[in-house]
Amino acid sequence: MNTYLLFKSIHLIAVISWMAGLLYLPRIFVYHSENTNSSNIFKTMEKKLFYYIMTPAMILSWIFGLLLIHSLGFYIFDQLWMQVKGISVILLTIYHFYLGNCVIRFSNDQNKNSSKFYRIINEIP
Repeated sequence: MNTYLLFKSIHLIAVISWMAGLLYLPRIFVYHSENTNSSNIFKTMEKKLFYYIMTPAMILSWIFGLLLIHSLGFYIFDQLWMQVKGISVILLTIYHFYLGNCVIRFSNDQNKNSSKFYRIINEIP
């Protein structure tokens, strides 16, 4: 079997899972900040989404993305689209860790942001 296609398939599945989490977690934050009655339910949802789905998907995206780059050769960074993609992935990784910080703040009942703030940051990815 062609390892390049295997790496590419796993990378694609991981990126889709990671992006789905990056889009959905701020939406849960919106509902959580608007509804304090079901706080424990939202805390559980946020924790499971971030730690069991998003973070492993991000790690797999990075691993198999780097394996794809290695198999193609690092000269691929001479192309502008790859430079833009690399910067975008780094920015999404920073955003991922920011959302992780938000999960921790919600779990400690220290959220100071409004639902409108989370609606706005939901548009970042």
